[in-house]
Amino acid sequence: MTGLVEGKAAIVTGAASGIGAATAALLAEEGAGVLAVDLPGSPLASVHAGRERIVCLEMDVTAPEAGPAIVRAALDAFGRLDILFNNAGTVGKGGEVETHDEADWQFVIDLNMTSIYRLSKAAMPHLKKSEAARIVNVGSVRSDFAESGAAAYTATKHGVAGLTKVLACELGRHGTANYIQPGAILTGITRPAFERMPDYAKYWKERAPVGRFGEPEDIANAVLFLASEEAGYVSGIGLWVDGGAMCHG
Repeated sequence: MTGLVEGKAAIVTGAASGIGAATAALLAEEGAGVLAVDLPGSPLASVHAGRERIVCLEMDVTAPEAGPAIVRAALDAFGRLDILFNNAGTVGKGGEVETHDEADWQFVIDLNMTSIYRLSKAAMPHLKKSEAARIVNVGSVRSDFAESGAAAYTATKHGVAGLTKVLACELGRHGTANYIQPGAILTGITRPAFERMPDYAKYWKERAPVGRFGEPEDIANAVLFLASEEAGYVSGIGLWVDGGAMCHG
């Protein structure tokens, strides 16, 4: 694949590591200008050093002013906006509802959902000026099911699914909105968890018929497809990227 997003301008949040870093790099390789966003003090600049098409912005996406500020930075850098990849997120501390820490609940809501709402709201008028606007959000396999101990995370990922479908309706003829549903992907967040819980890691690895964990590049390739012209008639859906883990039901 070459030049699938040539000349486009993209925003990628959570771009200092894992899925965000891999996606920012791939979109740039495929011809897009990319505004890579992550927290102040993150290794964002060093991760993307030497990539001419990537402009780095250190900003907390949960800040109330972040949406307009990030969009403005993209417009200043590239003069347009075509692709928004809302990737920044967290699993939170977890815990059952009756014992769940309310501060953690609010933090997960703010990062996993409210930041997507704010950034999409700020981006929408400019995306509608693009001939092929694309919004891609990160949901989860838990956008479709639930289990005890992950109330905030599961609630937000169900919310991402619903919000994305609304965005698809509201973008209409201007473009598409979809969400990725990653399975067990090896990132800086998941690796320590799998190391702490080897039985849990074994379960998810063996659940996937392809016989391996996912890598950030697996998600990046899916985002590239949804961001490209090839996916112009795909909108309002969740794309499973889980190695077939959920085909068991």
